[in-house]
Amino acid sequence: MKIVVCVNHVPDTATKVNISSDQKTIDKNGVTYVVNPYDEFAIEEALKTKEASDGEVVVLSLGPETNKETLRKALAMGADSAVLLKTDLALDSLSVAKALADEIKNQETELVFMGKQSVDYDSSIMGQLVATLLGYNIVSTATSFKLDGTKITAEREIEGGKETIETSLPAIVTAQKGLNEPRYASLKGIMTAKRKVIEEKEIQVTESIVDVLEMKKPKAKEAGKIVGEDASAVPELVRLLKEEAKVI
Repeated sequence: MKIVVCVNHVPDTATKVNISSDQKTIDKNGVTYVVNPYDEFAIEEALKTKEASDGEVVVLSLGPETNKETLRKALAMGADSAVLLKTDLALDSLSVAKALADEIKNQETELVFMGKQSVDYDSSIMGQLVATLLGYNIVSTATSFKLDGTKITAEREIEGGKETIETSLPAIVTAQKGLNEPRYASLKGIMTAKRKVIEEKEIQVTESIVDVLEMKKPKAKEAGKIVGEDASAVPELVRLLKEEAKVI
């Protein structure tokens, strides 16, 4: 069985991000990029499924040359091959989904894993978009996954509990934290990954229907106020909460 994993190369959430002079993109100077955290769960689940079914894992990413860093990480973890849909353009979610769907169709796979969301834009719709374009079933935010032939049994966290669902291939599964514990790349895996070829493909980009008009940082928090250090400050604190903060 061939399994495709879609991965993204994103700014580390611990990195300080600044906005470029055009006010529409982030300034990449000094920004550390990593594998999208939710995609690591997707990679691990694909590898586990491959090991249980003697399959093949192909990692797929769309973006510039730097996305190869993330593809190398996935190869070091144990993926068999990688494809980079190379573009330097900033695309909206639908344009990205169309490009991914075309390549997934080209790979002739019926099982696709990806993270539930990408931590850069947090749209949380990529899995659903790609599944719709391909006509595949969709299991979103999975916290457990089991494949028996073509039958999928998965568990999802929902408000106030958990939901167990069944569906069948072809399907896309988006991974949530708790699905597994991603493995570390071994030294052997890292060395092997350096020798693996990442296939680069040009893509036919459809026109974006969403334009970024402006990016701006949230307003800085106002300085805090100390009204006292013992019980005598309680009346003043209550007054401020009521009259200034207006939260009571």
